[in-house]
Amino acid sequence: VHGTPSECLFFFEMLKSTCRRYFSTNVPKAKVLIGGKFRESAGTQFYEVVNPATQEVVSLVPQSPQSEMEEAVEKASKAFRKWSELSASARVRYLMKFGQKLHDNAKSVSELVTKEQGKVIGDADGEVFRSLEILEHAYGMPSLQMGEILENVAQNMNTYSLRQPLGVVAGIVPFNFPVMMPMWMLPLAITTGNCFILKPSEKVPGAMMRIMEIAVESGIPEGVLSVIHGAKPTVDFICDHPKIRAVSFVGGNQAGEYVYQRGTANGKRVQCNMGAKNHAVVLPDADKEFTLNNLIGASCGAAGQRCMALPVTIFIGEAKNWIPELAERAKAIRVGAGHEPGVDLGPLVSKESKARVERLIESGVKEGAKLLVDGRGVKVPNYPNGNFVGPTVMTDVKGDMECYREEIFGPVLQVMTMDTLDEAIEFINSNPYGNGTAIFTTNGAYARKFEHEIDVGQVGINVPIPVPLPMFSFTGSRKSFRGDLHQYGKEAVKFYTQTKTVTALWKPSYNDSKFSIAFPTPGRDSK
Repeated sequence: VHGTPSECLFFFEMLKSTCRRYFSTNVPKAKVLIGGKFRESAGTQFYEVVNPATQEVVSLVPQSPQSEMEEAVEKASKAFRKWSELSASARVRYLMKFGQKLHDNAKSVSELVTKEQGKVIGDADGEVFRSLEILEHAYGMPSLQMGEILENVAQNMNTYSLRQPLGVVAGIVPFNFPVMMPMWMLPLAITTGNCFILKPSEKVPGAMMRIMEIAVESGIPEGVLSVIHGAKPTVDFICDHPKIRAVSFVGGNQAGEYVYQRGTANGKRVQCNMGAKNHAVVLPDADKEFTLNNLIGASCGAAGQRCMALPVTIFIGEAKNWIPELAERAKAIRVGAGHEPGVDLGPLVSKESKARVERLIESGVKEGAKLLVDGRGVKVPNYPNGNFVGPTVMTDVKGDMECYREEIFGPVLQVMTMDTLDEAIEFINSNPYGNGTAIFTTNGAYARKFEHEIDVGQVGINVPIPVPLPMFSFTGSRKSFRGDLHQYGKEAVKFYTQTKTVTALWKPSYNDSKFSIAFPTPGRDSK
């Protein structure tokens, strides 16, 4: 009553949120999956899942209590003993049934992605398709998991290696790819013989919960898959529990560094894909139409909320003359709710994300950058409360500006100009991140030079978002990654398995054995 108008508004918003959270009977609560059964969580603290186009509360996500998480691990540990003893082919057959059922229900999953995360339906469809590709790659696990053997390392002696599952493993995933990030982990984790516990993002759990329902419906045995919910207490539990042998993480640097340090301190294998600041380099010999179209799509797709987005483009030499045309293409992007037909660019995931993007745009202007296209304040008919930021193109960006140093995670393209390719390579290599980069050129020598000299884990040549297909691994480097083995592909098979090496001696007769205390040298054959 006695506060300022802003204080009263803040109090009202908090009161409204509390009422929605605790007194609404219409808002569903996300369930946990433990021992093959979905059930209401025993948690009493909840996080709201909000449609970013409308601010409608879609669901409530519980903070799983300690006892609930302990039960999930115990059920998974029990299931592991039986699941790991199945033949590799049998595990793949379970996955194939799951994959077919997911394929048949893909559209319903995409719609949930759009409803909770905001990305346009075509982008959501692509995310689900890439997830299916990873499933299909995992169908080849009987070959991917094969060990090695060398016959006759010594007389009558063979040595061979086995790749055996670890046990219970876990995944912690972000909001920007609520389906694809978990599916980078789940198929390879379980087909190698592990049991997998997922902590979905508390902002966007719905699509992955639907996928888990499909997995259970397809016959995946009890305890092989589990879901627990929450924020930091759940992360701490995963990093600390001694029966969780490995942790896969995708998210921001602050959280990723925390997970890596805490998990490895507890003796776990940990792989963390983290932040990025990806650059494109445009040479004057590039195909102009192809290049400009790809730059806009890669910077604004998913509202820029991709760790492999292209937020920075460096135009070399005369290619800078294309910048006005780049701005015109940005202006043509249609902004709206992700489920509406014809929309190119959906909302950001939260009000906080929108405020952060707009703040970084403003900081760039204050530090001397120029706005060719300003996406702030965009109005979308019928969606006045959406978290919309339109496509934004900034020029005269410098490496010491805050808007450059920070990962914006919004539909913002920062444009720089340089004289030579060497200058661009040196500049990109000076950035601490190493997730992705791209060059646009028709000159093979320039492309070869760029791929050889650039210190970035994933390089696109006329490919703006070089996310590898699942037969390769996602190989971000430097500040974008912590760990030794990357996610999906062949490296993930190694991550989710441990090598056991067996040396076996089978002689026709052991009667000639003699006592010896000398160090064994079986490779030195007797004459």
